[in-house]
Amino acid sequence: MREALRRGDKARLASLLPLARGHALEPWAAYWALKSRLEDASSQEVQDFLSRYAGTYQEDRLRNDWLLLSGKRRDWTAFAAEYPRFRMRDDREVRCYAIALDTLQGAQASREAVDEVRRAWFAQREQDDGCLLAAGVLHQAGRLPYTDLWMKARLAMEAGRPGLARAAVELDAPDAAPALAQIQASPIRYLTGRAAVGTRKGQELIVLTLIRLATQDPDQAATQLESKWSVQLAPEERHWLWAVIGKQAALKLQDGATAHFAKVARDQDLNDDLLAWKTRAALRQGQWRTVRSAIGAMGDEARRDPAWVYWLGRAQLALAQGDTDRERARQVLDTIAGGRGFYEKLAAEELGRPAAALSAPLPLTPEEREAARRHPGLARALQAIALGLRGEGVREWNYWTSLHEPGGMGERQLYAAADLACQRQVWDRCINTSERIQGFSDAAQRFPMPHQGAVVRQAQAIGLDPAYVYGLIRQESRFVMDARSHVGASGLMQVMPATARWTARRIGLEGFAPAQINELDTNILIGTNYLKLALDEFRGSMPLAAAAYNAGPGRPRAWRNGPELEGAIWAESVPFGETRDYVKKVLSNTTDYAALLTGQPQSLKSRLGRVGPAPADEPVLVRDLP
Repeated sequence: MREALRRGDKARLASLLPLARGHALEPWAAYWALKSRLEDASSQEVQDFLSRYAGTYQEDRLRNDWLLLSGKRRDWTAFAAEYPRFRMRDDREVRCYAIALDTLQGAQASREAVDEVRRAWFAQREQDDGCLLAAGVLHQAGRLPYTDLWMKARLAMEAGRPGLARAAVELDAPDAAPALAQIQASPIRYLTGRAAVGTRKGQELIVLTLIRLATQDPDQAATQLESKWSVQLAPEERHWLWAVIGKQAALKLQDGATAHFAKVARDQDLNDDLLAWKTRAALRQGQWRTVRSAIGAMGDEARRDPAWVYWLGRAQLALAQGDTDRERARQVLDTIAGGRGFYEKLAAEELGRPAAALSAPLPLTPEEREAARRHPGLARALQAIALGLRGEGVREWNYWTSLHEPGGMGERQLYAAADLACQRQVWDRCINTSERIQGFSDAAQRFPMPHQGAVVRQAQAIGLDPAYVYGLIRQESRFVMDARSHVGASGLMQVMPATARWTARRIGLEGFAPAQINELDTNILIGTNYLKLALDEFRGSMPLAAAAYNAGPGRPRAWRNGPELEGAIWAESVPFGETRDYVKKVLSNTTDYAALLTGQPQSLKSRLGRVGPAPADEPVLVRDLP
């Protein structure tokens, strides 16, 4: 039935559905059958499904689909009937439709509702009907000013999503579409053909043009802004543009990024993303006053992020004039210091408390274990995963642990659910569920070590730290043997087919066939050998080798150029968000695994080391390292 759903074979789904009656996964079968023809289904059929499977994940999943369809159709009667019963409340487009409906019916949207739509709409990376509708309705009601429409266009233009920019601008200036097409095609030609701004709309279009140019050539954008357009723009617009140019320069790791950011006279005119890049650029140059002021200008939520708490504390330490200042800085670091994450560990080390193995909570009672074992939703999720329906099983598991009730399961329930997943060796649900627990931590759940004999034996045989291998596997696959990434990486260590073939040749593995990469021992053999080659190539630098494993070796070879940096600053300034997050998590995981394997406190900072350009006389060991 799942394969029929993927093929869009409605007839096959309908014919197979009776055979699934009475099976534990019947709710999935029925959901697929109705989902495939939902646009043609009657309201009564939908209601019959919701009644038959009341209380299940599939009931609320179909309700979510029905709400989206009702909103798209502007069938507000159907939407209003089901929205109060929607339990998950995690679909931002549904929420946008709900706010739009309230406003259309004459209710005045609260500040919180307007802020919610703004956040959801600004965060969009793909067009969705609901939040665009809500933005337009709120704008017509006078609750969302034109400046927000153009701000969305700025964000979309910088992200290279001209369709989103056009949709936002059309809410204020429907006649601007031809100009936006010109800007997208050739921003420099658009600028060259204009001598002055003229109108408010013209001014906004110049800002979008300079943003587009900055994404292509930040130096050229800086020249245009400084030589011609700066005097014609408002201070907020100038500040935003200099920050965008600074961010683009920082993404290229250019030393001049800080000079661009220095032309921003008012940090409060920037959003948190631009302030984050201003902070990263300043960290690379050791400009601690700028680090402190940029973080201070961030919004409340961003300032609570452990990354910015840590760097604020470090800035205050660097700028301290005496014991009182140093104590205040230490108090900032103490608010996050602990063993949970990358910056929490670094804060603890800064305070002289190296990471140690986490202590276990009170053991689960037999009653707690039995309640998890008998939970029908968790059982259905595990059965789906066991049958190979991993995507469906994961979604159902997450629903019951996080969304069925407001706030999700209680911490002891989560602990028991994680234990159940561990016992069934469903390691990704074991880890992810355990990570949701805030009040205590079970290291064996959060950092399991499946296949310990094979991993440790192979790592030691080639001179790798087993903790580093485990730290990488935990981030790559969560120990899911049949994991496959969207780019084709496979198995426990998520090895690409071409990389597997190259590594097999390199280590003399004769008779290697691509299908073997999903075999446990072969995957570990090839993955660890490739990691060792990367580690040797970067002369033992764990952050550089981790970046190479994720993004290929060519990028970290380029990213290491510039000033010599402490490893944490280098990791924070990695231009690719995925790789930046990956390096930090792998090194944090490694520290935890080392503490578990050795029983001794560990230093994350020592593993990060320092990162700088390769010495001029340092040879490349493996030129064709893929």
